[in-house]
Amino acid sequence: MELHLDFIEDKVEFFEAGELSKLEVAVQEKIEQNQALLLRVHHVSHQVNIDPSSGKRIYSAIVHFRYKG
Repeated sequence: MELHLDFIEDKVEFFEAGELSKLEVAVQEKIEQNQALLLRVHHVSHQVNIDPSSGKRIYSAIVHFRYKG
């Protein structure tokens, strides 16, 4: 039996929250999970939008992870 493992080299994840603190917690949890997969943060992009129907802010982030090796 042959076992062949492929590493994840690049991974992009998207996050969205109604509060900035919740967005930060979600991103930090995912960073810790991806460290176990030997992925580190390569780039982070974030922005704030206003929901036209409710007038509330929507915080979003995109995190690009890359293999550490």
